[in-house]
Amino acid sequence: MPGALQRPAVVSRVSDLIGHTPLLELAATETGSRLLLKLEMFNPTGTAKIRMARQMIVDAEERGALRAGGRIIESTSGNTGLGLAVVAAERGYTFTAVVDHHACTDKLRAMKALGTELVYVAEGGDGEELATAAREELAEELARGRDNTVFTEQHNNPSNGVGYFPVAHELHEALEGRLDVLIGAVGTGGALCGTTRELRKLIPEFTTVGVEPKGSIAFGGPAHDYYQSGTGTPEGAEIGALVDFDLIDEGVKVGDVEAFAACRAVARTGLLIGGSAGGVVHEALTRLTTLPPGSTMVALVNDGGEKYLDTVFDDSWMQARSLLDPDAEREIDELLTKLRRNR
Repeated sequence: MPGALQRPAVVSRVSDLIGHTPLLELAATETGSRLLLKLEMFNPTGTAKIRMARQMIVDAEERGALRAGGRIIESTSGNTGLGLAVVAAERGYTFTAVVDHHACTDKLRAMKALGTELVYVAEGGDGEELATAAREELAEELARGRDNTVFTEQHNNPSNGVGYFPVAHELHEALEGRLDVLIGAVGTGGALCGTTRELRKLIPEFTTVGVEPKGSIAFGGPAHDYYQSGTGTPEGAEIGALVDFDLIDEGVKVGDVEAFAACRAVARTGLLIGGSAGGVVHEALTRLTTLPPGSTMVALVNDGGEKYLDTVFDDSWMQARSLLDPDAEREIDELLTKLRRNR
């Protein structure tokens, strides 16, 4: 199994700090059901995706595709790029990230600070369009025919899913095998489907719920633009090979307004979560009271909110995009207040 359940007291590389992330009980019902958040922002770079970034590189090394002095190329909206930047830096590789202007500025700055070469699909552009398909094409073109160069291709790389197997073991150990619902965002599919695949070997009976933004197409249309970053499948992009519908018992959609309202409401409990995590938490809170008494639901919170202070948590940015909804925030505030009394 990739990773170990016990971390040494002293480590020698940043990537050795991956994993062992905590569970936080956010809410509970009067009937004893509880919502636990798997806080993946406690990984280096503040995101779950460093788990699969490391695994993709380890597997490329083991099959001989990547050797000393090699180059890594990936299309990324930010979090996968941050993980690859860390692993590349500590192992001596060059990393080229193909990005668009949809990614949050702080993620791009952080990648650059870690030594990453940023290549934009629209140099000099200032739009916010998500250009997943164009990024993928350019990344593939940059890697084609180059020796000792790997396009990690996160959307179709089996190592992506394998990188999340340790999450399953961490949950199994922490919950002593008691889990009823696992809910998480669906982008590449690696985190939710990889965790589910391994966890079903350990806990056979639980329900997996996938969450994507309204406008994403993995669970059907209609397609339109959305602002939740690092998740979903926009129009024109192929659904990744790691999105295994046989492992997802139910697929749902949450709009930007609701997702970001949840982020802002949860922040008032003392926790900052990212935009796509807001969609997951919104859906989890909505269905918590409908679960049988004594149920345990775990939400995968794959990203912290610190990278979104200029977007999700900025009133001006939200208002300019018609995303600010005080009523939606108030509704979640009231629900959280009620459910947090039962903890």
